[in-house]
Amino acid sequence: MFTALANPLSSPYTTLGARLTRTVRGGTARVLSLPLGAGWSRAALAVAAGLLVGTPAGGVPAGPPPLAVVAAAYYAMDHHLVDAGSDVLIRAVVGVLFGPFLGMTGAAVRRPGLLGLLAALTVPVGGAVRMVVLPPRPHVTVTPAIAVAAALVRTAAAAWALHRFLAGRRAVRAR
Repeated sequence: MFTALANPLSSPYTTLGARLTRTVRGGTARVLSLPLGAGWSRAALAVAAGLLVGTPAGGVPAGPPPLAVVAAAYYAMDHHLVDAGSDVLIRAVVGVLFGPFLGMTGAAVRRPGLLGLLAALTVPVGGAVRMVVLPPRPHVTVTPAIAVAAALVRTAAAAWALHRFLAGRRAVRAR
């Protein structure tokens, strides 16, 4: 839903975005629309749902519903704001297929050891890898907005990995 709002705000070709062209708000919307438009940001929602449930058995059914809601909200916002069609069916099918695995991953985040570490790093590492391997490039060259968005995602991934590593070390020392 945030993606569907950030996209028209960041585009100079929409009614909303045209007013924000060459402003700080327009630049901020451009930077935010790039990582939000990536699939890993939606995957993070399914992982968070599994994390909230807390058990692997509960994480399996917890993953798909948030992805379906996000797909429907994206379609509604996209249709309302820019009168554009959307690939809501594809997004919903992908959510049904990958949602259980993402929910189960979220449920494993609090587990101790390597499994918990790998589960906790799934989204930040996935986001960082996606920004490196398949960067969000609406242009042929790297723009400042793309560079800032990629740097934000990589920094957040590194910070989360460091946090998780240090938390694991503290837990081992406390034993």
